[in-house]
Amino acid sequence: MTTTMSSHDERDRLLALIRRFAGRRVLVVGDMVADEYIVGTPLRVSREAPVLILGHRDQYTVPGGATNPGVNARTLGAEIYLAGVIGDDVAGERLRARLAEYRISMEGLVCEPGRPTSTKTRILAGDTQLVQQQIVRVDLIDDSELSERCKQRIIRYLHEMIPTVDALILSDYENGVINPDIIAAALPLAIAHGKIITVDAHGDLMRFQGATALTPNQPEAESTLGHRITDQPSLERAGEALLEKTRARGVLITRGGEGMSLFERDRPPLHLSAYFTEVRDPTGAGDTVAATFTLALTAGAAMAEAAKLANIAAGLVVRRVGCATTTPAELAAAVRDQVGA
Repeated sequence: MTTTMSSHDERDRLLALIRRFAGRRVLVVGDMVADEYIVGTPLRVSREAPVLILGHRDQYTVPGGATNPGVNARTLGAEIYLAGVIGDDVAGERLRARLAEYRISMEGLVCEPGRPTSTKTRILAGDTQLVQQQIVRVDLIDDSELSERCKQRIIRYLHEMIPTVDALILSDYENGVINPDIIAAALPLAIAHGKIITVDAHGDLMRFQGATALTPNQPEAESTLGHRITDQPSLERAGEALLEKTRARGVLITRGGEGMSLFERDRPPLHLSAYFTEVRDPTGAGDTVAATFTLALTAGAAMAEAAKLANIAAGLVVRRVGCATTTPAELAAAVRDQVGA
């Protein structure tokens, strides 16, 4: 006889999982990015070109790229360790300062001479009476191959840290850090030690054989498989193909306003509707999904439970500008509002 969990039991179970996020140890390996924001008030159209002139109001840096799933997991209560490359420059100093505010370990961040900190500068227009809108983005990215010295320093840190953490997140923005040598050093070691391994990669997902879970968005899944997802049957075929070809335990495909879909071996697909009513900025929502999903698994969640928590967390952060985060209290309040109400 099969028993079905009531909505109130499900809510209590999800709330218990959130409480167990505290103190989980997560190592995030990938492309560290400084997200810079310049905010200006629209003044007039320039006489030099048909563009807005903005009056400078504010400028700030927030952790982006692979630092963002780390910050998300940190604000949810985890202890975070980063491994990657950061430049010896102003952007790197600002990024380190922000990470220090979160008390995130930066011992695994390597500085390679001549390589700048990957930086994405967004120009936002708006004032106190207007919603801020992004009007242009300027990227400074060096995606060349890492030096052998740099790779070996990262690999030594991975060998030191992987046995000591609960989970490994591989965050690939295709800026050069997640290369074959780094994958070969991290993935088999984490598998051998029975760690939760989550892959959030912009590139080919087939590189990550045997990971616990993949969390691609729909375009990333399409790119790996080489065909479009146009309806639910093609979505389900894609999920099953990724499971089989990567030997992952689970694949969570995020689909923006259409929600997300979880695929597990020997289980029917789980399709979740998007949890939000408004979108201010989708930047970094995939990082929130990867962080929340990973923490839930380390706390003992079934993948379906982890997906539900990740879906709710993503719905909270897209209502805010930039790479936003959420807290255990906010996530718990949203669970109480949405589950078993």
